[in-house]
Amino acid sequence: MNQKSKSLGKLFKDLDKPLLIVSAALFIFGLLNIVTASSRAAVVNYDVSIYYYFYRQLIFIILGIIGGIIIIKTDTKYYKVIIPVLFVVVIVLNLWALTFEEVSGSKNWIDLKFSKLQPSELAKPIIIALLAILFEKNYRQLRTLNVKHYDIIAKLIFISMIIPAIIVLQKDFGTLLIILFIIFMMFLASPILKIDKIKTFILMLVLGVLALIVMYNSPNSILNEARLSRFTTFLDPCGNYENGGYQVCNSYIAINDGGLWGLGIGKSKQKYSYIPEPHTDSAFAIIAEEYGIYRSVFIFILYGILLYRIAIIGSKAASLRGRYICVGIISYIFIHIFVNLGGMFGLIPLTGVPLPFLSYGGSFVLSLIASLAIVQRICIESKNKKVKIPK
Repeated sequence: MNQKSKSLGKLFKDLDKPLLIVSAALFIFGLLNIVTASSRAAVVNYDVSIYYYFYRQLIFIILGIIGGIIIIKTDTKYYKVIIPVLFVVVIVLNLWALTFEEVSGSKNWIDLKFSKLQPSELAKPIIIALLAILFEKNYRQLRTLNVKHYDIIAKLIFISMIIPAIIVLQKDFGTLLIILFIIFMMFLASPILKIDKIKTFILMLVLGVLALIVMYNSPNSILNEARLSRFTTFLDPCGNYENGGYQVCNSYIAINDGGLWGLGIGKSKQKYSYIPEPHTDSAFAIIAEEYGIYRSVFIFILYGILLYRIAIIGSKAASLRGRYICVGIISYIFIHIFVNLGGMFGLIPLTGVPLPFLSYGGSFVLSLIASLAIVQRICIESKNKKVKIPK
């Protein structure tokens, strides 16, 4: 066995196996669900093979795995050089997206002819890694008592708000909420002293309210009439069927039709023109209709195991940056699950947010695999290094 094979074998040995197995299981199930959920849309709407979305998703997963292997082999100590460069790249890509035509009311896509790229999705793990290395770099200064830290905190806030500011211009409300939640959770877990956190959050809350007022009163803003209608219809979507409630109402019908055991694989009725793009944001509704509530519970179990393993890896991280990255990635995956299913169940207004592992979306898949690969790299470093993290 050559040295390269030994190296790869050692890397595989140090991976977190439960996280790897659960991730693989969810991706495989997601691929199979995309075949059934997208079959009608592929043939009728786009006149392509029923396997069109399956193959495209598979290609992105393979590309993600290749990128994931590179990430797993790259020590996180190099992130202080790599991540700032990637951060500048995603800023440029998100600004470039503003030059393209709107898609579903947002300018958040780059048309590459052979495929479309959503740079705001790629920005999520990069923002997480960037904040983590900045928290680590400024740890001692931020933890020092009786010293003002306003200059450091101001820099952290400014850097973290660059991408959200661009997303406001893109008018992508769902992505904006998710990135702001990730940033909030990372600041909550940051080394910033408690009193400074309280002052920072009060300031950000005031600025956020002022920003909402400005956006609400600005023409063609991110808070357009269609998005605002979701806040008034989500509690009674079927009563407001023709005023923005049709997607959630038909999701209710799908889940109700599925009952406890489901209609059977491929036998969904709501995917036939009732639920728009059922292989994307409404993937769970089709799963519940075909597999039933009892079988669908296994998805929540797998999600729970996944988040738990990331939390364990974060708690044992051999570096501060590893700990903060895991906090960010847990927040990232959790908020996607909550926003997607919360909108589907009528708990919160519906936004166009993919469900991790199960929804179709190339940019999101690349971002998700990259995030999981970073967690696995942190796991490897924890098993091979004994570093005392300051309290």
